[in-house]
Amino acid sequence: MSFTYKGLKAQLQKHIVTDEEVNRQIERLRQENPRIAEVDDRPTETGDEIILDYAGFCDGERFAGGTAQNQTLVLGSGMFIPGFEEQLLDKVPGQEVAVKVTFPKEYHAENLAGKEAEFHCVIRAIRVKTPYELDDVFAKEVGQCETFNEMCQKLKESLQAFTDQRGEMDLQDRLMRQAAQSLELEIGHDELQTALDQQMQNMEAQLAQKGLNLDMYCQFMNTTREKLRQEAEPEAIMNLRIRAAVQEITKLEKLEVSKEEIAEACAVICRQNNITMEELKPHYDEEFEQAVINSVLTGKVMGLIREAADVTEV
Repeated sequence: MSFTYKGLKAQLQKHIVTDEEVNRQIERLRQENPRIAEVDDRPTETGDEIILDYAGFCDGERFAGGTAQNQTLVLGSGMFIPGFEEQLLDKVPGQEVAVKVTFPKEYHAENLAGKEAEFHCVIRAIRVKTPYELDDVFAKEVGQCETFNEMCQKLKESLQAFTDQRGEMDLQDRLMRQAAQSLELEIGHDELQTALDQQMQNMEAQLAQKGLNLDMYCQFMNTTREKLRQEAEPEAIMNLRIRAAVQEITKLEKLEVSKEEIAEACAVICRQNNITMEELKPHYDEEFEQAVINSVLTGKVMGLIREAADVTEV
């Protein structure tokens, strides 16, 4: 194999975060984090968020799944069965309310479908959500900063750091692909088909996270599985090239992965998936460990290529 992975030329696209971008982020935070205040001088209204205790009875017996305490409910949201929320309007905190409803005939619990029920409810609190003013109070309660100006400055620095990191990752990816493209490599038919199978499996997994399957996606995009597979071929070939390039550079540069680096990579996986190391252990086998090692080696190779590259910042 002969290929070039040192002295590659590339541009680093440097984006400077603008005040307009900061303002958009500030507004997004303001919309996502409304100010919540309790109300005790009027009864409930549509749009109020209430804290509610309730117990449901059917045929005089309390039924499973019909009891809750400190349940949050926005009146008028339609989250509860029809007729429930309307009977909680014009009520005050501490008031006991008997809510009478009829479960829909298509209700998911067959033992309750179409039946009449009564919920014994107590409203614990009424809360209203209002947007913050863009001031120091907003900065303290949402941004954990003393002043609004400080919040804006820290947010701008954070956005810039994220943008710089994304630009650097894009640069390293382009350099890795550039090196892999120069690799003299013959890819067999079976090897390519296996890579394409993996590409399609990855696509199906990503769609499943969004509640879709491949057939639904094909219908939405007016395409077929065969066309998707054909379109995936260039990326599958590139992935094979990158894998081969990483293996070759690992040998040439005598790169190794330590136990500490494996442990650190596993810790990152746990943080990204919000699990503990104990929860990861059942999935940790030789195949998983090899995947972690390959990932660490790929990162080392990309860093090495980046360090040896001729990069122009624009």
